[in-house]
Order: sequence, then C-alpha cells, then structure tokens
Amino acid sequence: MTHFTTRAKRRFPRLLAAAFWLALWQAFSMVIGQEILLVSPVSVCLSLLELAQTAAFWASAGFSFFKILSGFLLSVSTGVLLAAAGCRFPAVDILLHPAISVMKAMPVASFTILALLWVRSENLSILVSFTMAFPIVYSNIREGILTASRELLEMAAVFQLGLWRRLAYIYLPAVFPFFLSAVSLSVGLCWKSGIAAEVIGQPAGSIGGALYQAKIFLATRELFAWTAVIAAISMLFERAVLRLAGRARRRLEET
Repeated sequence: MTHFTTRAKRRFPRLLAAAFWLALWQAFSMVIGQEILLVSPVSVCLSLLELAQTAAFWASAGFSFFKILSGFLLSVSTGVLLAAAGCRFPAVDILLHPAISVMKAMPVASFTILALLWVRSENLSILVSFTMAFPIVYSNIREGILTASRELLEMAAVFQLGLWRRLAYIYLPAVFPFFLSAVSLSVGLCWKSGIAAEVIGQPAGSIGGALYQAKIFLATRELFAWTAVIAAISMLFERAVLRLAGRARRRLEET
C-alpha cells in the first residue's frame, strides 16, 4: 500500500502537467474555432476511436511498427558489435569515423530520397531508421566500453576471470548507463525518421502513407490522431525496451 501511494504521489504532478497542456490545447482550439487549423483533444480522441474500429488502422500501425522495429534492432545489434570491435581494434574505429560523421550530419529528407534509389519503398523506413540511430548507439556503447575500469580488468586477467564474468561484472555496469541513453535517444529518432521516410516514400498500408493522405484531403482530425498514435507507440516501445534491458542486466549479474 505504501509503495502504491508513493508511486501515485510521483505520478500526480505529471498528470497535472499533462492536464494543463491538454486544457491549453483545448482553449486554443476553441479560440481559433476552425478545426482545419487546430482540432481539439476531444476531436482527436473521437477520431482515434473511429480509426481503431477499422482493419486498415491496425494493419498500418503493425506495418510501420515492425519495419521501424527492424531498423532499431539492426542499429542496436550492429552498433554494439562494431563498438566492441572498434575498442578492440582501433583501425575499425578509424575506418568507421567518416561514415558515422556523415550519418550524423545527413538530413533525413535528402537521405530518404537517395535511399529510394536503392531500396523498395516498403523497406525504406528500415534503412532510414537504422542509418539515423546507428551513430548514436555506436558512439554511446564505445564510450561506455572505454570507461570500464582498467584496474578491474587487470585484476580479472590476473585471476583468469572468464569472458562471461568480465562482461557481467566489469563491462556491463560501465556500458549499461550509456546503453540506456542510446536507447532513449535512438527510439524516438527511429520513429521520427522512419515515419518521415514513409511520408516521402509512400509505401502502401503504412502510417506515413496515412499521414500523407490526411494532409492531402485536409483531414486534420486524422492527421492529429495518427500523430498521437506515433507518439504513443514510440513512448511505450521505449519503456518496454528499457524494462527488458534492466531485466536482462539483473539476470546476467545473477549468473
């Protein structure tokens, strides 16, 4: 009961802040009085309920989710492996540095247009989300590996500690905060860049395609509703990944 009360006290200020912004949004919508310019939160909720009753809504949400999830997982796995290789072999880091610098500086729109020459539109969001998230994962994981205690590593070598235990007790505690930071930053970026790629590439049955159609037909209610869906999926996915990462860390430390 005490734990529940503490959690409720922590969440209450956040709920008040959310209520404030929703009220402000509602007030601005009422002052403007034109839903084509700014719809109200109530209208967005009603539009969401209408969309949720259609099979096309769930198909589009599932399509975009799995494509962007694929790009995110690819960026995480590749980033972790190459960061480890870059720390072990400095030549790898030197070789990757120009490519990562270009990825960081490249605008999403221009890269998306270029990527359309190389991949089909239905796979565009995978490539774009991977390209935008990979530099963040690589840089954070590499920094975390380099912060691992040299003294502990030397001690592990003296006592001939196995690779698995070195990972669990030395590298993981050093890398984990950097990994959380990378995930927190890259998840949102994956969704932003992935949906932007879909808006440009127009793959059939995607959230980006639905956004573009809503814009063409001036369906502002649907435009806001799909935007709310994107934000909700992104936040929920980020929380799920962070929780899974925390559980994986605890299990690894227990072995």
